[in-house]
Amino acid sequence: MTTPRQSRRSFLSVLTSLAGVTAIESASTQAAAQVPAGSAPNWDLRWIDELKGPHKQVFDFADADPSAEPPPLRLPRNYLDGFRDVYTLAFPEVRTIVGISGHAFPVNASDRLWEKYALGERSKIIDPVTKKPAVRNIFMDDSTLGVRALQARGTIFWQCNIALSGIARQLAQARQLSADDVRAELLAGLNTGVRLVPSHVMAMGLVQERGVTYVKV
Repeated sequence: MTTPRQSRRSFLSVLTSLAGVTAIESASTQAAAQVPAGSAPNWDLRWIDELKGPHKQVFDFADADPSAEPPPLRLPRNYLDGFRDVYTLAFPEVRTIVGISGHAFPVNASDRLWEKYALGERSKIIDPVTKKPAVRNIFMDDSTLGVRALQARGTIFWQCNIALSGIARQLAQARQLSADDVRAELLAGLNTGVRLVPSHVMAMGLVQERGVTYVKV
């Protein structure tokens, strides 16, 4: 039997829950209002749902030094080579993804960005040909573990949007430029085929939900 006191307690619980929902909705509305219209990219993440095939691995380059020895890009190459040599399998049965965030950004940058923003000097990356700070993307053209060679075998490179914005702010501050302008230039100067993702950790979660195995570089 329900007593008047119990009814009153239930009624107050309902009011409290409704108040909480209203507060959450109000906070969400205020947060949305703080984002300028049209400032966020229109995210197309359909490629994640297209990661088919029985063998899929993502290589987390968030903290990787791309110029380290041995070269970090050897890992996706070795993964692809292993399935090719042992099981005679290749794309699309074997898929590889290189997830890039902050420190490894130069891997995703075109020669134009390397030269204009002195990415080699900034990241202490030496051109093996000139023996000076690189003014070109030295990771592009290696015949076996270069970016183009990996892309030709189906490898997807992504770039974290949050990290891209942070790099733009740093470069803009150093050169007394508009952060928005620098960000737009960085975005336009990504290598062909690079996928911009909302955040590195979000993309890592999404691909793993779809059966992609994980390697920290």
